[in-house]
Amino acid sequence: MSDTRTGNERTVRTAVANSTLFLTCIFYISEPKSSPTMSTVAISLPRIARHNPLAAVGVVLVSIFVFSAIFAPWIAPQDPAHIDLPNRLQTPSAQHWCGTDELGRDILSRLIWGARISLFVGSSVVACSLLLGLIIGSLAGYYGGGIDRFVNVVLMNAFLSFPGILIAIAFVAFRGPGIFNLVLALSLGGWVGYARLVRAQVLAVREREFVEAARALGAGAFHIVIRHILPNIIQPVIVQAAIGMAGAVLAEATMSFLGLGVPPPTASWGSMLNDARSHLFDAPHLVLFPAVTVMLAVLAFNFIGDALRDLLDPRSRIEAGL
Repeated sequence: MSDTRTGNERTVRTAVANSTLFLTCIFYISEPKSSPTMSTVAISLPRIARHNPLAAVGVVLVSIFVFSAIFAPWIAPQDPAHIDLPNRLQTPSAQHWCGTDELGRDILSRLIWGARISLFVGSSVVACSLLLGLIIGSLAGYYGGGIDRFVNVVLMNAFLSFPGILIAIAFVAFRGPGIFNLVLALSLGGWVGYARLVRAQVLAVREREFVEAARALGAGAFHIVIRHILPNIIQPVIVQAAIGMAGAVLAEATMSFLGLGVPPPTASWGSMLNDARSHLFDAPHLVLFPAVTVMLAVLAFNFIGDALRDLLDPRSRIEAGL
């Protein structure tokens, strides 16, 4: 059991470290391509923080969560699975800053380790959904005709007719709980929003002069989409991905709260909320700290998404003096 747990922790640690590329480079990727040097980005970020303090708050919060996820074994005060029944349901104190749960486990340590699950699931769901959305949306928007009608009218509407959380619940109930099943389940309903956005952007760009020129020079459809269309539609997709991270974190917490997320004893914010239901009145700190953590994570990604949307809108940049 310990070897399996160590292997799972190593897998999650590697995945979280890789997912930080999305979190730490998001402002650089979203910077307009006309910027001549990296100094433009370095100069503009303090100005963005000055004109939009919520964006700075979001970046700081996400940085804290990423730092906690990567360095959880070194900064967590205790083992998140350590059971100490004599000290169960303790209120916050100097020894346990966030108190202990019904089994005497340190809540702060479980919150720190739970950041790994939330960031891994969130970044994986966004990556899988974005990849599917880019492929399906690009095919529908570029070729049009029968392919577009089938994807837009039949396929997308079929997935939109069912709430994404219900699709995820049915998938996990059929496949069984687990972190990878959870990622696949949430990705099944998450790709539609990206596909609709990509399709609309491709429809607007495919008739532009540079695309017609590439087509006249004999470039294939794959080359045109990869080299000419996608670079010109990626900015709104990045905004959607940043906002989608908030939804993915909240969806993971919801699934774990229902008992369909990562199986115990792995720490997860949603499972912590589920365990705290029976102690809502006699130990409210069991609910307060995980709920506040989920709220801050969702707000942080929403703040970053709103800031990116304003940054990529030329009218908003002019109004803000950026």
